[in-house]
Amino acid sequence: MASAHSIPSIEERFEFTSGAKKSLLIGGGVGLALVLLGAYLAANGGGGHEVAAHGAEHAAAAGHAAAEHGAAAGHGAAEHGAAAGHHAKSWVARIWANLWVNGVYFTGMSVVGMFFLSYNYLAQAGWSAVFKRVPEALPAFLPFTGAVLLITFLLGGHDLFHWTHKGLYEVGGAEYDKIIAGKQGYLNTPFFLIRLVAYFVIWYLLWKKIRTLSLQEDEIGGTEFYEKSIRIGTAFLVVFGVTSSTSAWDFVMSIDTHWFSTMFGWYTLASWHVAGLAVITLTIVMLRERGYMRAVNASHLRDLGKFVFAFSIFWTYVWFAQFLLIYYANLPEETIYFIERFRGHGGFYKAPFFITLFLNFFFPFLVLMTRDAKFTHSILKVACWSVIVGHWFDFYTNVMPGAVGAGAELGPLEWGFFLIFLCAFAYTIAIQLTKANLIPRNHPMLEESLHHDIA
Repeated sequence: MASAHSIPSIEERFEFTSGAKKSLLIGGGVGLALVLLGAYLAANGGGGHEVAAHGAEHAAAAGHAAAEHGAAAGHGAAEHGAAAGHHAKSWVARIWANLWVNGVYFTGMSVVGMFFLSYNYLAQAGWSAVFKRVPEALPAFLPFTGAVLLITFLLGGHDLFHWTHKGLYEVGGAEYDKIIAGKQGYLNTPFFLIRLVAYFVIWYLLWKKIRTLSLQEDEIGGTEFYEKSIRIGTAFLVVFGVTSSTSAWDFVMSIDTHWFSTMFGWYTLASWHVAGLAVITLTIVMLRERGYMRAVNASHLRDLGKFVFAFSIFWTYVWFAQFLLIYYANLPEETIYFIERFRGHGGFYKAPFFITLFLNFFFPFLVLMTRDAKFTHSILKVACWSVIVGHWFDFYTNVMPGAVGAGAELGPLEWGFFLIFLCAFAYTIAIQLTKANLIPRNHPMLEESLHHDIA
């Protein structure tokens, strides 16, 4: 075995330079400008899909008025007023929906950092020790996304979640819905809020504990903190095994309240997981390009590339299995999910639906197929960005049809919110990386990780 002296120094401190901070702040500012532009355009009828749909409604109403004359014209005017009211609501709902999409998506990528740490601790894996500071930094973003989701639900939940409408539960009322009323024991506002807060508090506190143990291990050494970390990681996996599914039901599936899928929890976890792996891999590559993490070698990168490659395939497997179960059962309450995305709302969601498949499966599968591609910086960056953007599309197509329907767009508003969250996420990760040595100097598995070689 090579001696420790042949390994680059493990004493590395990340410097979050003023230039890097400025770049991220500028990126966030550009995102905010896009959001303001998008909100202005949406409020004033701008945007191709929404305007076209509204124009079609207006033309139909005008034709109906011309055919019916007199009293029918008055009815047409009332319809136009109602359509205008719906239009005014849709752009506000679109803002809430964009906050929700990004809040849920970045929550997943954040908590996957803890998930990655936990299953590596449980397996007592040594290969990942040298770069564990990167996944360790991701969950620091959870308070931000938790606040976004809580505020969005309190202020805009009525626009996003159909089940929050009280009339649905009044037996004999005009809005009464027997199916939704049957779910009231689970889908009610107080219990939903309790679950939402509980998810973030439990995830964050478990991460905070394992982070504290990691920093203490750095300073004191020994195996005591490592053994405690294994127990915390195991506890998290038990908790996350349940809450990853229930949070997926709450945050995404309950928006389409009538629809359900027994595989949706796995599907969402697979999407979160591979997106989080892409963030971890991309962060490590970018650090290496800036002269950090010199102890991370080609074998580490190849294994990370394998993770992204394998779980892109796993996500596709779960996606197809869910589709196949719904397809051959051919039950209306299940098939409506795909019909709405293929043919509903003027077919707007069909393109994002297939873009999701291309970015999340076909492209990373082809790009990362060869052995050398899995440790080549440029190829890893392209593949990881494809996965990160692709899974944002995945959550977009899951949330938007039920939340805003035909009022959805893919314009400045959407990309502005994504850019704001992305820059804030990167800023938080960078801040966390400055708080400890980039290489966990007293990790019991560090020597094994430093000499990791799968050539």
